Amino acid sequence: MSRPLEKLLRHCLLTLALTSTAAIAAESSAARSYSLPAGPLSTTLNLIASQAGIALTLDPSLASGRTSAPVSGQYDGLGALQAALRGTGLQLQQSSAGTYSLIAAPEGSLALPETSINAAGDYESAWGPATGYVATRTAAGTKTDTPIVEAPRSMSVITREQLDQRQVLNLNDALRYTAGVQSSGYGSDSRADWLRVRGFDPTQFLDGLPLPKGSFANPKVEPWNLERITVLRGPASSVYGQTPPGGMLDMLSRRPQAESVHQIEAQVGSNEHRQINFDSTGKIDDAGQFLYRVSGVVRDSNAPVDHIPDKRYNLAPSLTWNVDDDTSLTFISQFTRDDTGITGQFLPLQGTRLASPAGAKISHHKNLGEPGWDFYDRTYYALGYAFEHRLDDVWQLRQNLRYTKSDLSFRAVNVATFNTVEPDGTVNREAGIVNEDISQFAVDNNLQANFSTGALEHTLLLGLDHQRSNTNYQWLYGGSYNYDANGNISGINVPPISVIRPVYGADMSNVNYFALQDYGQKTRQTGVYVQDQIALDNWRLTLGGREDWIHTGTTFHNKGDATSTQRDKAFTGNVGLSYVFDNGLTPYLSYTESFQPTTGANVDAAQSFKPTEGRQYEVGVKFQPVGSNTLLTAAAYDLRQSNVKVTEGSISRSVGELQVRGIELEATSAVTDNLKLVGSYTYTDTEIRKGVPGEVGNRMALIPRNQATLWADYTWHAGPLDGFGMGAGVRYVGDTYGNTANTEVAHVGSYTVYDAAVHYDLGRLDSSMKGLSVAVEAKNLFNKDYLANCDGFWCYYGDQRNVVASVNYTF
Repeated sequence: MSRPLEKLLRHCLLTLALTSTAAIAAESSAARSYSLPAGPLSTTLNLIASQAGIALTLDPSLASGRTSAPVSGQYDGLGALQAALRGTGLQLQQSSAGTYSLIAAPEGSLALPETSINAAGDYESAWGPATGYVATRTAAGTKTDTPIVEAPRSMSVITREQLDQRQVLNLNDALRYTAGVQSSGYGSDSRADWLRVRGFDPTQFLDGLPLPKGSFANPKVEPWNLERITVLRGPASSVYGQTPPGGMLDMLSRRPQAESVHQIEAQVGSNEHRQINFDSTGKIDDAGQFLYRVSGVVRDSNAPVDHIPDKRYNLAPSLTWNVDDDTSLTFISQFTRDDTGITGQFLPLQGTRLASPAGAKISHHKNLGEPGWDFYDRTYYALGYAFEHRLDDVWQLRQNLRYTKSDLSFRAVNVATFNTVEPDGTVNREAGIVNEDISQFAVDNNLQANFSTGALEHTLLLGLDHQRSNTNYQWLYGGSYNYDANGNISGINVPPISVIRPVYGADMSNVNYFALQDYGQKTRQTGVYVQDQIALDNWRLTLGGREDWIHTGTTFHNKGDATSTQRDKAFTGNVGLSYVFDNGLTPYLSYTESFQPTTGANVDAAQSFKPTEGRQYEVGVKFQPVGSNTLLTAAAYDLRQSNVKVTEGSISRSVGELQVRGIELEATSAVTDNLKLVGSYTYTDTEIRKGVPGEVGNRMALIPRNQATLWADYTWHAGPLDGFGMGAGVRYVGDTYGNTANTEVAHVGSYTVYDAAVHYDLGRLDSSMKGLSVAVEAKNLFNKDYLANCDGFWCYYGDQRNVVASVNYTF
């Protein structure tokens, strides 16, 4: 951001905060809801809806000039809204998605009595389950409960129903049909989810806080534990702090519910896949002051590659204490243990991308490591809470806090970085031993105020967050050969292997290692942010800014304990404007910025990477027809990032500046009660603007120019096929380069794969089987053979056909 623009935005935000606080002080003395005097109808209705978490869309032409009736007494959210509407000539109308809008009451109709109606389950909150297939509200990008159509940002929400319908096993599965997302960039990998959003690795947030990210100990979130996943595209640092320009994942854990529901699911499938999923929630006491939830996964499976396990043990208990009507505290915890290996396999170019001197193509299932020596053992646990307290009719306080620990022990033998397959099929190998542990403490505090200044309605957010992260990382590397003092090969270090008939059991006890990287790194980050969402009739203006202070200290144990201290400070801002038409059409435009200190360290020097900075201009339109369960979106954007970290082979380095421009189209709809679909088209034009000579003008690695997806499910609810459903999907991914040099050996072609599913609710067949359902889902149904990526050193096969059958019982 230019200095004059930055100063102007800072000044506006400071003035806004001061004037808003003065206006709020005059209103905050009002009585606790619901003891509301008569006032501007839209203000009163928005206040009640915000308190109750009700999705309410106001037609300004209906509410303008009207005064609400006084609301006094004990009401739930809907009861209070109806009380405020007495005598206005208006009434509430509920859509099939569970949202509410205002309509004129028919002439001669009777006024509604003052009754209290239980609205539980009839409205959607940004921090709760989405209603059906299409979400209507989100906190992504704003940290406030906001209608998706009104947020001047491009985003997609994958609801729990979508996750269940497609039987997702990881985040790659969950996001395959999402606009702007490239999933499985390195094919099937049981260690991590390889995702790109608008060309960049997305920061992953869970329950409002960032997940720790390391070199190999990367988070691999269990989707069974999630209520929803929001993909927020574009920079978000003005609210979240350390995020890349491409976007972020804002995930919400399953949380305790008052309604008692229990679920257990058993799966079997390809690669000897066996998995048990379970989930249980309900009240602990009759009054519902204490609620519980416990979900988890037990998986005993093999990976698509020979001799590699894919085991997971996951447990996620949570507890909610409803202290009183204004205060709630939810403890959220998780434990995950993974036992797996390198399923990407780092296969040589010859025999995959190129012809092999050995004359044979390398099989997808071939393991070229040492099964008896290799392992990847990761233990992850987290403990935290989400606290909410309403101070009065204007102010509410939220605090999210979590401590996270991730420990990794990992060793593997793989094909050497510079490899050649010999005529007899042998190829050189290298070995690595990695020990990495990350501990992170994160807390986010914010105050939200809902108030009016004249005709302007404000949702003001004031926040302070802090993170502390400690990383210990050691990567011991053993190359193919030993070298003498003159640099000549003195003998074999890691024994080679045949790509045709691998023989395992090589003696690894005499391998000589050296520390390619060995450091301890401590990062401290503090951020202060302010945001105001202003509504004037149909106009919505979002204005926000944030100041971040980051201190990074690194000790390089492999460089004689050399130290590097880096202090970074940055201001990031965002401005967004949208207009909500009465028919549900909302065009918008926005400007956003990003700032992200880069974790890790430069492999060639005792120094940390410089932080990245980005900015984006975006224009788009959203359409959610009133009363429908459909959301259509279109966005065009131009973003740039500087000081970008890239990793090719075993080397990480920075390139100068990247530019990404694109168009994204997406449709999510429950077209009828029977037919539901998700479709998207993504065009992404990437270019290296500054960097290494010879790379300027090239495309970024791993990002296809074109992608298109479509998933549809049709379920019968009557007749002889009552309870039976079928799903089908198609995914097209354009060609990519696996390196920034755009070399021919790093180029892979486009591919199209098909998915399918069938499911049957047996309870519709016989009432004695109520709650029991069966399903079969197949990814890459026709077993398309394709390469997901070649990076100039190795190649990685795309996901082969994977079939999973499940039996689910809900009671």
